Amino acid sequence: MANFVDRAKIVCKAGDGGNGCVSFHREKFVQNGGPDGGDGGDGGSVILYADPNLHTLLDFRFKSKYVAENGEPGASARRTGRRGGELIIKVPVGTVLRDADSGKVVADMAEPEEKRVILRGGRGGWGNTHFATPTRQAPNFARPGVKTEAHTFFLELKTIADVGLVGYPNVGKSTLLSVLTSARPKIANYHFTTLSPNLGVLRMQGQDMVLADIPGLIEGAAEGAGLGHDFLRHVERTRLLLHVVDVSGSEGRDPVADYEQINRELAGYGDLSQRPQIVVANKTDLLEDETALQRLTERAAEDGWSVFGISAAAHQGLEPLLTALVEAMRDLPPIQRFQEEISLLEDKARLEQYDITVEDGVYVLSGPAMERLLDSVNFSDEESLAWFHRTLRREGVIDALREKGAGEGSTVRIEDMEFDFME
Repeated sequence: MANFVDRAKIVCKAGDGGNGCVSFHREKFVQNGGPDGGDGGDGGSVILYADPNLHTLLDFRFKSKYVAENGEPGASARRTGRRGGELIIKVPVGTVLRDADSGKVVADMAEPEEKRVILRGGRGGWGNTHFATPTRQAPNFARPGVKTEAHTFFLELKTIADVGLVGYPNVGKSTLLSVLTSARPKIANYHFTTLSPNLGVLRMQGQDMVLADIPGLIEGAAEGAGLGHDFLRHVERTRLLLHVVDVSGSEGRDPVADYEQINRELAGYGDLSQRPQIVVANKTDLLEDETALQRLTERAAEDGWSVFGISAAAHQGLEPLLTALVEAMRDLPPIQRFQEEISLLEDKARLEQYDITVEDGVYVLSGPAMERLLDSVNFSDEESLAWFHRTLRREGVIDALREKGAGEGSTVRIEDMEFDFME
C-alpha cells in the first residue's frame, strides 16, 4: 500500500511536423522538369489510454516527460516524409487529466480501454510542388512543419466505485468491505490501517456493485488536514455513500458527533454532502446502551437518511442493509464523469497568432505564426520574397502595422530580419 500514488505531474509534447522539401525533377534529356519536393510527415500525437490493469500512478514518479516522435521531412520525387509514431500513455481507469496552467479538465478517463488524443502532432509542411503556378513555375521555397509546444499536466486518480464507505478511522469500514465482498483489505485495530482505497465487488440479485473503502477522515479533512484531500478525492465519483459510525463509542467519541463531523467534511469538499447516504451503525455487538443507536437514528432521519445497526465483525444485521443497498442503487444515476473544460489539441498554425510591438521606433512582429512564415521564405529568391509580401498583405498584417502607426520607410523586424515598410 505504501506504493499507492494518486497524483502526478507530467510534461507532454506532440511531435513536430516534418519540413516540406525544395526539389526539382532531374532526368537525362529532360530540361526544366519542374518542382517535385514532397510534403513533410505529420508529427505523432499524444494519446491517453485507460488501462484496467493499472491501479496507481506510481510509474509517473519515475518518468515525467513524454515526447511523441517528429514527422520526417519530405524528399524529392514527391515523396512524403514518414509520419511520427503516436505516443500512448497508459493511466488507471478513473484518472482525470488537468492542464497545469489553468487547472481545467482536459480528459476524464472513466471507461476501461478508453483512448483520448490530448495533443495532436504538428502538420507536415508543404513541398515546393504546392507553390507552382502558371507564372511561378520554379518555386524555390517550401513550408516548414508545424512546431508543437510542451504542456504540463496534473494527473489525479479518482476511484471508480458505485458505493463509497466513509467514516472516522477504525470504525470498521475495512471489515465491512471484507464481509460484503471478496476483497481482503488489511484490517487491524489501529488508526489509518487503510492508506489507499480498497475495492471490492458485491454481487446480489443479479446486480454488480463496486464498493470502495475510503481511508478514514479526520476533522479538517476538507481543508487538507491529515490526508483529507487525498481521501476525499476518491469519494467524488461514488453514487452512494455508506456512512459507517462506531455506535458503541469504543474510541471514546460520541456517535452523533462523529456523524455530524464527517458530514461537515463532506460538505466542505464540493457537493459530497448532497450524495445519497445509508448510515451504518457498526459494532452493535459492543453496545451496552441502546440510547446511542436511537439518538443516531433520530439525527440521521433529520437529514433524510436511514440507519442500519450491524456488527460487521460478528456478521449481524447485514441482510436488511444489503436489501436497502440494492434497492437504492437501482434508482441512482450512473457514476459521475467530470466535464472536459479545455482542449489543447495542436492544429495548423494560424497567421492571426502574432503580436506587434514598437521598440525604439522599430515595429516588431513576433509569435509562432511569424516564425513559421519566416521559415517558409527563401530570401535569396525574388519569387519567394514576392509570395512573402503577398501573404502579409492577404492576412491583414500590413493593415495591422499601418494601424499601429507604421508608414512608408518604417523599419519592421521579424526575429533577426529587418525590412522597410512599403505601401
